[in-house]
Formats: sequence, C-alpha cells, structure tokens
Amino acid sequence: MYKKAFDVAMSLFDASKSFPKEETYSLTDQVRRSSRSVCANLAEAWRKRRYEAAFVAKLSDCESEAAETQVWLQFAVECGYLDRDRAAAFYSTYEEILRMLVTMIDKPTLWTIPTA
Repeated sequence: MYKKAFDVAMSLFDASKSFPKEETYSLTDQVRRSSRSVCANLAEAWRKRRYEAAFVAKLSDCESEAAETQVWLQFAVECGYLDRDRAAAFYSTYEEILRMLVTMIDKPTLWTIPTA
C-alpha cells in the first residue's frame, strides 16, 4: 500500500505542476501536502506496530488525509485545473488505499507486533 500511495502522490505532484500560479499557496499546496501525508502517516503507523492504539491512530490519520486528497481532486476538476478522467483515476486509487486502510484499522492485530 505504501508504494501505491507514494506513486499516486508523485503522479499528483506532477499533475499539480500545471495548476495556476494563484493556486500555489492554496489548492496546489493542499493537494500535495495531503497526498504526501498519507505516505508519511503510513510510515509512522508501521513503526508504531508495537502499540496497537498508536498504530490505529496513525492509520486513521492516513484515512483522513486520503479522503482530504479526494476533496482537493474534486476542487481541481471543478476549477478546471485537472481533467475529469485523470482526476477519476487518482480518486479511484485513493478509494483502493482507503479500503486497505479500513481493513487494517478493523483488524490491527494482523499487522501489529505482539508484546511479551
């Protein structure tokens, strides 16, 4: 999942390069930040596998950031900055990531490290 999240964040970064300059400190920064944050929070969650509650909390942060990225994609389409089909592909990838995150959140013991 990390690779999928990283790859889509990089593709979204490339797509956002064509956004207008006036969006630099708003939509462009927001979509870049939230998409990258999915990866960052996932990495933190993985390092916290010894503590189920911390693991789930970071996965929940990932879930929120992925959903936020989807909202920014909708804005990018409605503002005419991103082609609807390309945005739909990004959106779909985030749906896949969200499904994986929900599965991990629902069954954290499959991924956590048991403590003695």
